Amino acid sequence: MEAEKMQNYITDVLKNMPSDWLKLTTHRLDIYDESLAKTQFLNEFEELYKNNISDTAALSKLPTAYDYIRLGHPLSCIIEWGIGQLNNLDADNVICFSSMITPILSVLRKNLLDNKKTQIIYSDELPQQFNSELIKKVYGYDFELKKVDKLEEITAFEGSTIFISMDDEIGEMELISLPIASEIDFFVNLYSGLGSVLIVNGKQNESYISAIQHVRRRETISMTPADTLTALKMLNNQSITEEKDNNFNKNKKSVIHSIQEVNGSKSKALVASSGLSIQYAIMMGLVDHALENHPGKDIKFIVPPNCYGGTNDQARRVADCLDNVEVVDLPVDGDNDMVQSIHTVLEKVALEDAIPYIIAEIPTNPRVEVPVLEDLKAALRKERKTANGEIAIDPVFILDQTFCPNVHFLGEGKILSEVRTISYASGSKFPSGGKCTAGYCIGNTLTDELMDKIELHLDLCDNEATALQYEILAAQMPSMNQRIKDAYKNTREFVNFIHEVLPEAKINFVSEELASEDFTPSVFSLDLPTKGNTPEEKEAYKRELNLKLINMMITEIPNESKYCVSYGQLKGCYWTIPATSTQGTTKEGDKDYIARVSLAPDLDLELHKKVFQAFVDSI
Repeated sequence: MEAEKMQNYITDVLKNMPSDWLKLTTHRLDIYDESLAKTQFLNEFEELYKNNISDTAALSKLPTAYDYIRLGHPLSCIIEWGIGQLNNLDADNVICFSSMITPILSVLRKNLLDNKKTQIIYSDELPQQFNSELIKKVYGYDFELKKVDKLEEITAFEGSTIFISMDDEIGEMELISLPIASEIDFFVNLYSGLGSVLIVNGKQNESYISAIQHVRRRETISMTPADTLTALKMLNNQSITEEKDNNFNKNKKSVIHSIQEVNGSKSKALVASSGLSIQYAIMMGLVDHALENHPGKDIKFIVPPNCYGGTNDQARRVADCLDNVEVVDLPVDGDNDMVQSIHTVLEKVALEDAIPYIIAEIPTNPRVEVPVLEDLKAALRKERKTANGEIAIDPVFILDQTFCPNVHFLGEGKILSEVRTISYASGSKFPSGGKCTAGYCIGNTLTDELMDKIELHLDLCDNEATALQYEILAAQMPSMNQRIKDAYKNTREFVNFIHEVLPEAKINFVSEELASEDFTPSVFSLDLPTKGNTPEEKEAYKRELNLKLINMMITEIPNESKYCVSYGQLKGCYWTIPATSTQGTTKEGDKDYIARVSLAPDLDLELHKKVFQAFVDSI
């Protein structure tokens, strides 16, 4: 009876849900408490359920579940809640993934760090992508594989037991209620074409939940909203219209062609479920290549300490798992020069005869700085010597081009054509206009061997873009360069206006000279003027002023101005404070408590100027 009531309620919710639940990639930070991600949303959702309220207005008032849909979203929370209800589990114990492999890796990762054994049991077939030899060799994970014909063959194990099953139906899982379930710590249920659902079984395993969630946050994505909607309909025994995507290959071919055109490179391009999914494939592919070609040598991932928190965190997470991998800081912003820092770090790495992999954003985030490119090329190409006088291994430059995906670094004759360079970008920004999370990467002609390894690990983690993501990118990427131009024009005009009305503010944005070289981002950082008698007072005043500005903008222009982690959207203006959003896992001393502003090609610029003028008048 209770199950029927819940399923009827979910049916009503799906009829009335806000369109944003299905379409947005980023959500509002003004109604989001990161420490209560998923929990706050579900607590209020359950109140609506108890009172049988499911109208669109009530659903729209629910707090943000996660700030990015790759981490989770309203629909993923609801299906995890629904599966939990049917199986007498807390919703926290149910975690859905777009990938069928990464939930398995998430348990293996924690057990590696805890020095705990794992056995993986399956009764049907393992996913095609599951390559146990590669997982052990490159990721360092240790486990036993065991196929069983009968559940009774599962016996007690000194460590964690993962049970993998291929499922046609989503909902109540009979296996959980069987006596044998006590021997199983984690159920991973695979759903072809949708992803997977991981269930943490037993109180003794609840310490795994945050670690598993963090893998979903950094190395892959949650089941996508569109696929979750399908899964919710399956949960409710609703008929699913089987739509065969006959355009998958056509869309994929179109996207690959667009990436090659946009980057000016004819090399292999790869598309993943998110920017961090592609970055993870790059990192693990390079680790694999290093193990094969330079056995015994240490690997150094050289990363700016204040770059995007996901990049920073993921690099350190990889290093945590592998004894021969270390993260080295690369200061790039403010008083630090990227080129000089690269010289200093590469000299040190060369003396250690280690393998240098550099991850950097151009322009930098959030200071929007571009190094002198000829000097950058010289620093990367310089031949260095080891302590023994041998020629050191040349670096691979991993370039995050999310802010300016239109700049040609890779093609023949271009600035980085003679340096092993891989460019990647987050697809939730300009490539899709904020319509999906898919990310991509492409290399120059010197990286063909590396790209093969990256493709291998993208496939291994089951992190390729979904059919719908390819469809969205195929529709949006052809107009990307024009949208970049239009958004830059708006941003330059707004920056010039702020210079006029608030000349004391420090604005980090590209120069007109750089813009003439196609560095035309539509994001700038705003360091507001401050006052106070001590540095602490000045910092506190500035932080209050940041929030005052953002609150004025989103209150006065609610249809266009949003307090949101976003960039490259089709419409509107987005405000955030990097220290409290994109730099969430960055060390406190490296965080930037300034406002970051991004403008779309389509917005009411005059209204934004008017509200900003009112803000200036108020201070």
